[in-house]
Amino acid sequence: MRARPSSLAVCTLCQDARRGGVRRAKRPSGAAVFRAKAARRATCTRVLRDVRDGHARVVHLRAMTDRPLVLLSNDDGVQAAGIRALAEALRRVAEVVVCAPEGEQSAQSHSLTLGRPLRHRSFGDGVHAVDGSPADCIYVALHHAPILARRPDVVVSGMNHGVNLGSDVFYSGTVAAAREGALRGIPAIAFSLETGGDRVAASARAAEMVLRFVESTRGVATPDASTPLLNVNFPTVAPRGVRATRLGRRLYVDEVVVRHDPRGREYFWIGGPGDARHEPVEASDTEAIDAGYVSVTPLLIEATAAHHLGLAAFVAGAVNSASGETS
Repeated sequence: MRARPSSLAVCTLCQDARRGGVRRAKRPSGAAVFRAKAARRATCTRVLRDVRDGHARVVHLRAMTDRPLVLLSNDDGVQAAGIRALAEALRRVAEVVVCAPEGEQSAQSHSLTLGRPLRHRSFGDGVHAVDGSPADCIYVALHHAPILARRPDVVVSGMNHGVNLGSDVFYSGTVAAAREGALRGIPAIAFSLETGGDRVAASARAAEMVLRFVESTRGVATPDASTPLLNVNFPTVAPRGVRATRLGRRLYVDEVVVRHDPRGREYFWIGGPGDARHEPVEASDTEAIDAGYVSVTPLLIEATAAHHLGLAAFVAGAVNSASGETS
C-alpha cells in the first residue's frame, strides 16, 4: 500500500522541513536579502518525498521562478558610466536587460518618437540601444519580445549624471524612462547622482545603495493600489542618511543666447549656464541634498488636480452659460 507523503523538503536557503512542518531560516538584512532571494529563485526546487516500499522517491513539484528581472535605461546614453555602474551592481542579484538611448537624450522629458522610424542595436549580453528618447527605449523593450522576453519586476533608470530635483522631474529623460514603466504598471525608480567631488567613490556608494532601493520596492503595495514611482537623488559626499522628501524649488538662470550661423541666420541656445539655486522648502529633495542626505521622492502618475475640480466646474459652468448650453 502506498504511503502518504512524509514531508516537504526544500533548500536550507528557503526553509527547513521539520516533522511535517516548516521552519523559516533567518533572514539577513540589507542588500544580502536581495542576493539570498535572487539565489533562491535561481537554484531551488521544491520536492516531495514519497515513501514507497521503504524507499524515498523525490518528485519535483515546481521550479522556482528565475531571478528578478530589471529593465534598465537612462538619458545619458547606453555607453554612459552611470548606467554601466548600475548594470554591474544589479547583475549580482538580478537578471538585467539594458535598453537605453544610443546617444545622450538629456531633458527629452516624456517624448515619444512618432515621425520617423527607430533603429535598434544589440551589443550582446542583454544590452540594447535605440536611437530615440528614454521613453522610446522603455516602450520598445516592453513591446518587442527579442529585447525583453517577459515582464520585468522593476524598471530602473539612471544613474543620471547630475541631480533631478524639484521641477527637473518634468524635463528629465531619466525620470521619464521610469515613468513610462510605471504607466505600464511596473514599479519604477529613477536614480541621479550629484556632480562634483569624488565621483568615482560616490558612484560606487550609490550603486550599492541602489540594490537596497530596488529590493524594497518589489512586491510593495501602495495604499491606493497605484504603481510606485520613486525619484532618488544621491549627494557626492558620503550620505548622512536617507530622507523621504517632497519636490523642492530649483531655480535656474533662464535666458536665450542668440547667435548667427555663417550665413547670417539666427539660432538660439536656451537653458542658461546650468547653475541653479534652491529656495527653502521644508522636507524637500533640494533641502535633503544640500544637507548631505539621499532624497526619495514619490511621484504621481495620476495628474488630475483634485483640489482644482471646483475651478474646473466654475469654468465649465461659465462657458455653458455663455453658449446657452446646460451641463
